[in-house]
Amino acid sequence: MENKTIILITGGAGFIGTNLCEYFLSKEYFVVCFDNFSTGHKHNIEPFLKYENFKLIEGDIRDLEQCRKAVAGVDYVLHQAALGSVPRSINDPITTNDVNVSGFLNMLVASRDAGVKRFIYAASSSTYGDSESLPKVEDKIGKPLSPYAITKYVNELYAAIFGSTYGFETIGLRYFNVFGRRQDPQGAYAAVIPKFVMQLIKHESPVINGDGNFSRDFTYIDNVIQMNELAMLTKNPEAINTVYNTAFGDRTTLNDMVSYLKEYLSEFDSAISNVKVIHGPNRVGDIPHSLASVDKAKKLLNYSPKYSFQDGLKEAVKWYWSNLK
Repeated sequence: MENKTIILITGGAGFIGTNLCEYFLSKEYFVVCFDNFSTGHKHNIEPFLKYENFKLIEGDIRDLEQCRKAVAGVDYVLHQAALGSVPRSINDPITTNDVNVSGFLNMLVASRDAGVKRFIYAASSSTYGDSESLPKVEDKIGKPLSPYAITKYVNELYAAIFGSTYGFETIGLRYFNVFGRRQDPQGAYAAVIPKFVMQLIKHESPVINGDGNFSRDFTYIDNVIQMNELAMLTKNPEAINTVYNTAFGDRTTLNDMVSYLKEYLSEFDSAISNVKVIHGPNRVGDIPHSLASVDKAKKLLNYSPKYSFQDGLKEAVKWYWSNLK
């Protein structure tokens, strides 16, 4: 372990965390995964257990002592652990707050005390709330529209205070609708793309909330990995203790997204092109449109997203087809 940079990835058995583990292991970093498996899966990290440069710590970020054990000797923290989902936060705001706010603060305190070099954390586009301006620019936000959005905004406030009060380096990445390999299609709070893929593969009709004209800046996982690496390695003092949109910088309506899914999946099963789409009511707490400006990340971090929505979706569909059937 000496001479190796050690990265702690909280929520490392989840969708984004697993992809980060895989990437940094391939770059020969020493990776520590910290997860309680409440939403992540052991099968996601099973392939990594044989690596000498991988360590699993099963624990909960709501327990400060477990956080302290996890950060011991660590150089960088990539904090992905959270309870996602707007509907989940509306149904159970207390648990969402416990994990996303108290757990986040535990990790900040433990990381600061352990002398961690930099703390990169998953922020959220939900922070933009009721702001109607497009594209979304980092310093212009509205009022949060859900308990989840409040928790992710509080994370940013805490990170800023730790920077100004303790001189602790943090960078927040406001993720915009991330999708890709290993995203879980199961469960009540499954993300829309893997859920729809699974339904289409089974020839079941996906249900779009509303008329389908809401739009999202869907962001492929490899763009997110790039942003985490840039945030971790940047030497630019201007780039630290701030937040960045983590997206491609384009938007797609839900109707178009389903059309692309049907088109790409039909290459494997032509019957999918005939599956009908159902429209249901709008979902509480949903923002109508989401589109990120990625100018700040390009300027300060040299971000250059490699995958457009359609390019990423083609890759994701290939993975889903091989793994979800």
